[in-house]
Amino acid sequence: MKHETVEKNIGLMAVLIIAVISIGGLVEIVPLIFDEDTTQPIEGITPYGALALEGRAVYVREGCYGCHSQMIRPLRAETERYGHYSVAGESVYDRPFQWGSKRTGPDLARVGGRYSDEWHRVHLIDPRIVVPESNMPGYPWLETRMLDGTMTQRRMRALRRLGDPYSDADIEGAPALVDGKTEMDALIAYLQGLGTALPSRR
Repeated sequence: MKHETVEKNIGLMAVLIIAVISIGGLVEIVPLIFDEDTTQPIEGITPYGALALEGRAVYVREGCYGCHSQMIRPLRAETERYGHYSVAGESVYDRPFQWGSKRTGPDLARVGGRYSDEWHRVHLIDPRIVVPESNMPGYPWLETRMLDGTMTQRRMRALRRLGDPYSDADIEGAPALVDGKTEMDALIAYLQGLGTALPSRR
């Protein structure tokens, strides 16, 4: 009888659904807030350098996350193909994080160091030159778009407000580190750093 009452009263059902989802969410999320494994960087993880930080911004802007996840699941098929499974402590400086399940292309969590800079450059300009079956679009314009060091500083200041440990010296020196560099250089620097802090876990 009580079950029928809930089924016939859409307002009551909506309130109960929201209550159940809220309780479930709290049970799943709140413990993680107090778990150091999820809130503290693992050994070797540092905030992105100026060039890689700009590369990450290009990666997000171009929507690369729409086809490439950066989350290796703890399944044998995945760890044998991509490397050690992803751990939360790797992503504490990622805002927004690049975890996900969409894989039109391969997972990139451990792509750093697997290919040369030149391979990445050619692949980003015309992917089918190095991977003939690829359906990834090319990004040749990244070769001609120059970086703006003042924007890099603004990004670092914003991230420092969110808790990233950038020093005044890091922020002051950022323009010199990206001077004369293209968005292609930055994106390659970002990709080459992915997963390299865990060499012993591969």
